[in-house]
Amino acid sequence: MVARTYTVAFEGVEARAVEVQCALTPGLPAFSIVGLPDKAVSEARDRVRAALSALAIALPSKRVTINLSPADLPKEGSHFDLPIALSLLAALEILPKDAVEGLTSLGELSLDGALVAVSGALPAALAAAQENRTLMCPQLSGAEAAWVEAAQVIAPASLLHAIQHLTGQMPLPPAQPGELRAPAGGRDLRDVKGQERAKRALEIAAAGRHHMMMVGPPGAGKSMLAARLPALLPPLTATEALDTSMIHSLSGLIKEGGISRQAPFREPHHTASMAAIVGGGRSAKPGEISLAHNGVLFMDEFPEFPRAVLETLRQPIETGEVVVSRANAHVRYPCRFLLIAAANPCKCGYLFDPARACARVPQCGEDYLGRISGPLMDRFDLRLEVPAVSLSELELPSAGATSEEIAGNVMRARARQVQRFEAVKDVHLNADAEGALLEEIATPDPEGRAFLLKAADRFGLTARGYHRILRVARTIADLDGAEHLRKPHIAEAVSFRASPTAEPSP
Repeated sequence: MVARTYTVAFEGVEARAVEVQCALTPGLPAFSIVGLPDKAVSEARDRVRAALSALAIALPSKRVTINLSPADLPKEGSHFDLPIALSLLAALEILPKDAVEGLTSLGELSLDGALVAVSGALPAALAAAQENRTLMCPQLSGAEAAWVEAAQVIAPASLLHAIQHLTGQMPLPPAQPGELRAPAGGRDLRDVKGQERAKRALEIAAAGRHHMMMVGPPGAGKSMLAARLPALLPPLTATEALDTSMIHSLSGLIKEGGISRQAPFREPHHTASMAAIVGGGRSAKPGEISLAHNGVLFMDEFPEFPRAVLETLRQPIETGEVVVSRANAHVRYPCRFLLIAAANPCKCGYLFDPARACARVPQCGEDYLGRISGPLMDRFDLRLEVPAVSLSELELPSAGATSEEIAGNVMRARARQVQRFEAVKDVHLNADAEGALLEEIATPDPEGRAFLLKAADRFGLTARGYHRILRVARTIADLDGAEHLRKPHIAEAVSFRASPTAEPSP
């Protein structure tokens, strides 16, 4: 007689159903787990045996075989402990088999029977809802899983509580969603002295999700500007918040079951590895570009990142997703992010300061920024120089629009884009438009077209660069509330395609 229950195995953000079968057969006492388990799953037999012993439940003098089906799907993680224990208890007729078969469960067992929180409760709840099953997970994961309203979530604190619930001795109420975390106190863009052109570029980047490159000497305020970008972005929609939270759930970043409507902001260090940025490792976990999904990825000291890491960004920037390929898995993660890159103009950072620049000017600047390939640089819609701020500017009082005022402009511009692309699949913002759709929404007037063709010839624009200027111009027009593209919109967009290595005019 075989008892069975269900759990999940994770492939990227997808939770694939796994049937956990338990059979008790005559023979020498043994406890084996089959079905391509990894080391953590294989060790579950010792944790389950100790947890049952803590509840004064003895294993029979029979051969216990646990099969994880489908057998050719790799099983990784400690969350298989609870379903293995439940299927074994059903085989021992301690739990009713029909109650256990209606569950999708996950959770790690302590040796005393307590349930430990695990990653991935949110995508597991979504999988349970699709299969019309109840999800059982540790108490500390219940608030996170309960955000999926279509699934009933039961969150016991221990294996004993799970047994009492399933036998009807002490039914547990469904878990409730965690709190919707309020956005963290945003830093005000008005605190940045000077840098009006950079502030305008941030507004355009936020409105249309246009990737931006800033080049300037140390202390010019590049990191300060980037840190204030999240305050300009509108709150995530319910769908976006759930998509982002599923990735964070797999990485164990959701605390106390609370999710946020604020766009994520990730800033990896330039010493980060390929697996840390793009995703991978032993379990093909999501990288920083996926953790920044629907948010901002800020890469300071951009040329200092390994060349191989930078080049792998080219395809995710275009497609909005990344495929992490391993010998036993091909995992797909979404990664539609806004890339903000910052760099010094040269290794020492003082390329344009005659009093402090090294003797290798201008070759040092060409060598340093030359670490960024042309195809990658071509993917930045906005490129600007961030000059050093003079002491006289620092002494002036704060001026200009606040982050709240600029965020209002951004939200209105995005509302126009949402309405424009409402009937277009997989296109949400101007940065996503291409082909015939881009020609339809971003056709300049005759004067603007003549100016753009002249600029394309002057700067040697590629076809990609030409189209990106149109996208940026369309966003600038949306910020102005204009229906049609005119020469001023094209001119401002072209001004942000100038080479960041060029020496600023006096």
